[in-house]
Amino acid sequence: MSEAPWLVVVDHQRVFADPTSDWGSPMFADTVPVVADLAREHRDRVITTRWVPAPDADRVGSWVDYFQAWPFADKPAGDPMFDLVPSAVELGGRVLTRPTFGKWSRDLEAITGPGPSITLVGVSTDCCVISTALAAADGGAKVRVIAAGCAGSSPEAHEQALAVMRLYAPQIEVV
Repeated sequence: MSEAPWLVVVDHQRVFADPTSDWGSPMFADTVPVVADLAREHRDRVITTRWVPAPDADRVGSWVDYFQAWPFADKPAGDPMFDLVPSAVELGGRVLTRPTFGKWSRDLEAITGPGPSITLVGVSTDCCVISTALAAADGGAKVRVIAAGCAGSSPEAHEQALAVMRLYAPQIEVV
């Protein structure tokens, strides 16, 4: 396992930051300074992820139903709503774009190496963050979730997701 942890910033994008968006988190703005401080600590070991919809031809099963339920998000991956927010662009580091909730993948592990230590922040705690944390732990990563650096779809959903992740100690530590 690598000694120096990686910071993984999950989906700091306009669609989640905009309070008028159907997916806007009321907690997003409060995470920005926390994430900036963590990025300074992690220096060149920062990875920011982006969620984008898969093209229609690549959608199967539940993703077909998902986009029927959320038609506003059924846009091309290059739509500005999926852009990183300016504060995320300023973090530097690498950007990994995926059409899945969970961002732990071969692509991410190729950057971090096997069995890494990762510090996890982002949005939404109750969707993409928890999906990433559980898959990373399954993949052998030591995961530290910074609660103040995560934004849920609501404060209640945020706390519920943190409680679930706490059940995975010692692989996932919530601080």
